[in-house]
Amino acid sequence: MGGYNFKIKSEQVDELFNAILLLRTREECYRFFEDICTIKEVQSIAQRLEVAKLLTTNNTYNEIEKKTGASTATISRVNRCLNYGADGYKIALKRLGFLEDQE
Repeated sequence: MGGYNFKIKSEQVDELFNAILLLRTREECYRFFEDICTIKEVQSIAQRLEVAKLLTTNNTYNEIEKKTGASTATISRVNRCLNYGADGYKIALKRLGFLEDQE
């Protein structure tokens, strides 16, 4: 990961991620994200992770749309990130046990 040029990198984003990494429990995460994000923002992020999970298990766009309520534009964007992004979804999905380690 050392050589990747992150598009969102800044001191403020570093501090945000440092804060997130210091959260210890799911309850602490709920508390932090309820304060820092709108309910809709948290739901949208959670929906994208679910879409990524479903894409890696070979669900069709129609199936994913029905299961998650995500638009085809959102599904397409997540799919693009899975295939050409920074591998963030893949890291998370592997650690959650939804994706085989392919390295």
